[in-house]
Amino acid sequence: MKLRNSDRRNQALTLLEALVVVFLLSMLAVALLPALIRPPQSRGHLNCVNNLKQIGLAFRIWEGDNNDKYPMAVSATNGGAMEAAIRGNPMAVFQVMSNELSTPKILVCPADQRRWPAPSFSTPLSSSNISYFISLDSSETNPQDVLTGDDNLEIRGVRVKSGLLTISSNTPIAWTADRHGLSGNLGMADGSVQGANNLMLRNWLSSTNSATIRLAIP
Repeated sequence: MKLRNSDRRNQALTLLEALVVVFLLSMLAVALLPALIRPPQSRGHLNCVNNLKQIGLAFRIWEGDNNDKYPMAVSATNGGAMEAAIRGNPMAVFQVMSNELSTPKILVCPADQRRWPAPSFSTPLSSSNISYFISLDSSETNPQDVLTGDDNLEIRGVRVKSGLLTISSNTPIAWTADRHGLSGNLGMADGSVQGANNLMLRNWLSSTNSATIRLAIP
């Protein structure tokens, strides 16, 4: 029995076709490589950004109801927290904004292993319930002022302590590595949030017009 020869032929790729395929694959690899090597943002990082956005919104709502002033610029007798803020107490500032913040859960960064959310605002907040500093010298008239940010800061390798931290434009401040790696988040006066590495953090300090910057550290 004779086998019939098939009329169909198996055709191999020509050299030109092979080169086109290799070229297209190379272009695809170049396009995908940045996404493959870029470290993914953790859920903790994204939640931290959302927390700072909600805190920034709370500040804007509060100052809109209080003659365009933040709680740090309003005396306690008028419903603010100025006296506590200048002592480096951010807890009092957040406490007077409890209605605007709605929940104390947003005051703790999910990546902060040293803190835990307060169950409610009915009891005074403590440093164990807050992960973010407050800049006392930020102004609602300057949208690009830093208002809040991650408090995991260090100077010359020593972690900053709770209370009032006064720094200058050339202070060698940096992020510690225990929260978002060697980076952190800064909440701006306009309500936006910017991720910043150590270089960007120091650039912010050097670009400020004030001789000193005061931060209330929880």
